[in-house]
Order: sequence, then C-alpha cells, then structure tokens
Amino acid sequence: MLAFNHCAIDRTVVWISGASSGLGLATAKAFRKAGYAVVSGARSFTECADTDVGYTLPLDVTDDNSVSAFAQRALSLYGAPHILVLCAGILVLGPFEEYTMDEVKRVMDTNYFGQVRMVQAALPHMRKQGFGRIVLFSSINGLLGIGFQGAYTASKHAIEGFGEALSMETRPFGIEVMCVEPGDHRSGSRKYRAKGGALRETSPYYRAFSRVTGIIAHDEEHGSDPDRLGQRLVKMMQKKRLPLRVCIASADQRLAVWLHRLLPGRLFERILAMYYKAWKKDSGNKKR
Repeated sequence: MLAFNHCAIDRTVVWISGASSGLGLATAKAFRKAGYAVVSGARSFTECADTDVGYTLPLDVTDDNSVSAFAQRALSLYGAPHILVLCAGILVLGPFEEYTMDEVKRVMDTNYFGQVRMVQAALPHMRKQGFGRIVLFSSINGLLGIGFQGAYTASKHAIEGFGEALSMETRPFGIEVMCVEPGDHRSGSRKYRAKGGALRETSPYYRAFSRVTGIIAHDEEHGSDPDRLGQRLVKMMQKKRLPLRVCIASADQRLAVWLHRLLPGRLFERILAMYYKAWKKDSGNKKR
C-alpha cells in the first residue's frame, strides 16, 4: 500500500491514540476506510475487533502499564506498526495564575508525556524493521500562544521541539516524523475542554476569560471539517517523503501564524487582543 525507502508494504499497520473523539476519531475512521490495518486506542474503549475505527483497545497514555499493554496486544494482532498517529489530548481553559498544579500536570502528562510514552513503545519495532512514520498531533497553539490556553499551549510547544529532535534522531533508521498543526475544527468534545477549577466570578481575570472563551467556542463550532483532516493525512501517507510540519487550518489562521513569525511580539499581541476584544487594562479590575 505504501512505500518507505523503496520497500513495498502489502498491509500497512497504523496505531492511533485518542481515537474515541475529535480529530483522533476522524483520523482513525479515514485510515480504516482507506483499508489500513488500524489499531485504535482510547481510555473509553474496550477490546473490539470490527469497528469503524479498526480494532479498538483500551489505552490511557498517562499510564505506563496501559501503554505497554496496548503495544503488546497491538503487536500480537498485526505486528509492528508502520505508522504511529498520536492524537490524544486535553485542554484546560483558565488563567495561569489560577490553574492548580494538578491541572497543569494533567495537561502535560496527556498531551506531551503521553506522546513520548507511545513513541518509546513503538520506536524499537520501527527501528528493527528499518522504516516507519510517526505523526505527532501538535496545534496552531504549538506555533503561537493564546491567553487562557496556557497549559495547552505549553504542551503543544513541547511537541514541536520534541518532533524536531526526534526527527533528527530517527532519520538514520528510515523513520520519518511529522508534526500536524490543526486549527479550529468542528470536533471537540467538551469533556476534553474543561475550565480551570479555581476560576470564580470574583477572579480579576473572569470578564476577559468569559469573553475570550466564548470566541474560542464559536470558532470551534464553526471550524473546519474534521473528516477532511483525516482524509488529508491518509493522502499524505501516500507521499514518498513527509514534511516535518503541516499546518491544517483555515486561511485566516494560517495568516495568523505568518504574522506571528513576521511581526514584533508586542504588535502581534495587540492584534490578538483586538480579535478577542479582551486584555484591556481595566478588563478585570473594575468593581462588580
């Protein structure tokens, strides 16, 4: 089905994390529909052989034992993975001052350390076979920061650096790494977009937070089609070489990324503030 380093593969095996909802679900469906041998993992899954996302297995990417059990079972089903797609992630909305440390750790453990665990589980088998492709789900937030998504932004920036380093290390073994940077898509499950537990109406951040998160919700509800993202990733797997990064976002969000690279940082901050109509000096300090 694919060719890695001119080595034909008759049955391409794909492992996907975070396949129960959102972009992970759309991606798993796209690979399954295209005829790949898909093993999909999520915390809510039980073992099931025939689903629209392939063979499902329970997987908690924050748990070493769960990752190990997933890998061992997936290996027994189809053998070593040719493609690893890491979609599991959560978002906790809130100002950094009022996050609990448990919330910050939970985001990092799922979004970043979860990908590290999965890579470490799959990579030895890819090295042994001499080829493979690792797809790390980053985000537009891996390229630029937006207020009240600080923990999520930090985790996605970590993935960007991780992806660059991993690509350098694994290329001599015939393994390619690609960071996918999605913009807003109509795919989010609200349970993976929690609000920080400490935030109250008396918070000095509350008014700006309410305004910004309302716009974030609107942009997601009117975002791009997640199925098209899944289909695009499948098509990219047909390419002889993968780019290190691919940004899959609307034109205005790609423009924001370009402006972030081009403009002085403070000027870009002001442009974002105008868009979100927030972060004025008096936004949270007036008496209620």
